[in-house]
Amino acid sequence: MAQGDRVILHCDANGFYASVECLDNPALGQAPMAVAGDPEGRHGVILAKNELAKGYGVKTAETVWQARRKCPQLVLVPPRHSRYREISRLVNKIYLQYTSQVEPFGIDESFLDVTGSLALFGLDGEALAHRIRLQVKEQIGITISVGVSFNKVFAKLGSDMKKPDAVTVISRENYRDKVWPLPVSALLFVGGATRQALERHGVNTIGDLAGVDREEAAGWLGKSGEMLWHYARGLDEEPVKEYVQAEPVKSVGNGMTFRRDLLTEEEIRGGVRALTDEVAFRLRRYGLKCRTVQVHIKDPALKTISRQTTLARPTRLQRELYRAAMELIHAHWRPGAPIRALTVTGAGVIPDQEVYEQLSLLDDGQEARRRQERLEEAVYQLRLKHGPGVIAMGLPPDQTLGIKPPSPQSGGATPAPGEEKKGPAPEGGGDGPGVDQEGNGSGPEGE
Repeated sequence: MAQGDRVILHCDANGFYASVECLDNPALGQAPMAVAGDPEGRHGVILAKNELAKGYGVKTAETVWQARRKCPQLVLVPPRHSRYREISRLVNKIYLQYTSQVEPFGIDESFLDVTGSLALFGLDGEALAHRIRLQVKEQIGITISVGVSFNKVFAKLGSDMKKPDAVTVISRENYRDKVWPLPVSALLFVGGATRQALERHGVNTIGDLAGVDREEAAGWLGKSGEMLWHYARGLDEEPVKEYVQAEPVKSVGNGMTFRRDLLTEEEIRGGVRALTDEVAFRLRRYGLKCRTVQVHIKDPALKTISRQTTLARPTRLQRELYRAAMELIHAHWRPGAPIRALTVTGAGVIPDQEVYEQLSLLDDGQEARRRQERLEEAVYQLRLKHGPGVIAMGLPPDQTLGIKPPSPQSGGATPAPGEEKKGPAPEGGGDGPGVDQEGNGSGPEGE
């Protein structure tokens, strides 16, 4: 790194879910195997795979039947998310031995700013990255790939360049040679729709994007275009945050980029039901109610509108969240206009115990709300006991749109911006430490 540059590491656990399964059951490591969201279902999604499966061309986020066509002997196991979170915490504890600036970016990834640690350990960035890589391998039993650079975006690109169990350095001296020839889709937050929009303007590589005028990129994609232009030129200055076990929840949001555009009222209602089902589940899990409902709508050209409404009373009821979201869409979106992505967020959250409702002598629906509260609480308890997929609030699964029953991770569809994850997300979004860049409607780990 040049004098005065930050030294940022991006540590990415290789095939994390599959690695943990092989760690706990070494026999799995002797055969091509993968973790699948629904191992028995033809349309289950591959969440992670080991190196042997990768050799057959098995890919994360493809369906089980596609993977089995490539590798008929593929061994599939269901995910164990609590175990993955446990291993993730242990890995991050190792990172914290080297710096307090450890920012998880998904269950299997973390950024580290080790600028102030180099003198303490008497190592440069590359040597320190190798030391951390070996410590994780020896103490935990899984492998990581590490990118070393002067900013977060290039560090993440570096961790993708050599896998598994490797270190890659991207410096000011070599980034034009290493980064600019990469396809523009390799850049952080560039999903399929953004890639297509850039390619229509002749931007196929990161170098192409770096070579256009900033105003031109902003004209194509708005603020997202300007941000991506900065990323391509190595101008990302976002700091690595201090490690925090749990931040207060300020809002609870859920978003989905659909496999095809929503066109009909029925399709929009199905999407909104899935999103509000998840938001209601998480609000209840956190013991919160929201006072505001926000809706973000994105069209196929990636233009987004955001609208919100203040509720008459704080709520965590799926039915009321759904009704408010649909009213916003009806008021602000032209019927029949295609919708590529939707996000519904419950904002202005308040702890349940701080919500007081004044009783009315006139029954203005209070008894109906109490019945709905009892119903949704019963559904919530059933999901906790028997798994999130045991029952859904009127959600029709639709494989063509990517709308699915509640996921094992949390109780509904794919998370979206606004809960725990901070930072921009031009494509899709995620509330945990990671971002679903192009909205599969599930939650494969990044690899």
